[in-house]
Amino acid sequence: MAQAHDIQKISTEDWDSNNFHDEQEHQKLEDIHTLPASEAQQTTTALDRPKTSNNLTNTRARLGLHPIAPIEEEHDEASHSDLMWPRIRLSLKEPFAEFFGVFILVLFGDGSVAQVLLTTGETTAPGGDGYGDYQSINWGWALGTMLGIYVAGDSGAYLNPAITFTNCILRKLPWRRFPIYFLAQFLGGFCAAGVIYINYINGINAAEGHGIRTVPPSKTATAGIFCTYPASDMTKAGMFFDEFIASMILMFVIFALKDDTNKGSFSASGAWFPLGLFFLIFGIGACFGWQTGYAINLARDFGPRLMSYAVGYGHEVWSAGGYYFWIPMVAPFLGCLFGGLLYDIFIFTGPSPINTPYMGMAKLFKPKQTVQQRLDQQKRDGIV
Repeated sequence: MAQAHDIQKISTEDWDSNNFHDEQEHQKLEDIHTLPASEAQQTTTALDRPKTSNNLTNTRARLGLHPIAPIEEEHDEASHSDLMWPRIRLSLKEPFAEFFGVFILVLFGDGSVAQVLLTTGETTAPGGDGYGDYQSINWGWALGTMLGIYVAGDSGAYLNPAITFTNCILRKLPWRRFPIYFLAQFLGGFCAAGVIYINYINGINAAEGHGIRTVPPSKTATAGIFCTYPASDMTKAGMFFDEFIASMILMFVIFALKDDTNKGSFSASGAWFPLGLFFLIFGIGACFGWQTGYAINLARDFGPRLMSYAVGYGHEVWSAGGYYFWIPMVAPFLGCLFGGLLYDIFIFTGPSPINTPYMGMAKLFKPKQTVQQRLDQQKRDGIV
């Protein structure tokens, strides 16, 4: 009897305790309803706040981006994510990443060219002959590429329209992303060149004369700070092939570094990928940079070239080298595509048009059907 009484006492105490907690929860809900409307809303939404990204899926899809933005869940649910600018930033996260990735790339690259070119023969420099040499330029472009990739990680860090184009063809990157990525990359290069011009305008005036702006082969030309110009003895075929082969190497090695099945890729490189690109760009510059300046990237060449035209270098930026300007725009696309095809034909064993019947050639005869099938598959996969 005593034992039963003790059990009943314990059960009663447990019920009282649970009832007390239930009353506390009920009181909390009543308190919420008696709070001012704004405070009550903050309290309830803090308990179950919807993700901001869920409201932006249509906007992002119309821009050609993945409907779900790349964002940490806790940031997505934070109260500040509903403000106007965070919503804009979340809608355009990848284009912003591409813009600033190319911005950093060109800032370091053009900055290194400017410092080397404008200080040639400077006796006050360490060594008595300027602040840097040709290898300093290769360091600048390699570092800019590596840091640009770190900056643009959320977008895929393509930083190059030709690389974006090749990934659309061979790696199922949705075509509808190409226009906005292309625009972001171009604007990144254009704006970075403007910053370099403002920063080094005194040095440019000292080298050429106040208000004078010239392009190669002028001995005092400074237009080469911003974009590439060919060596004076180059033929058109030589110019094109030089850019083509450098772009081919670029894409071939990038696909190798990104290949999970390639045991030499450090498991698709991961955190090593930017460092791998550092060595790749440095190597291309050291081995293929003399004849055309290894543009290998429309965004790094055409954007700054247009800026140099805008600040007063004149129409010669287009006509120099026998209207060379179109070669860094076209050759990288063909070179990168060829390099990607080489890798997929001889090494890659994963999903690729090459690893389909007739190496994907049959799809060329039914382009409309092929595009529609690919779009339907991407919708099923949730990437568009």
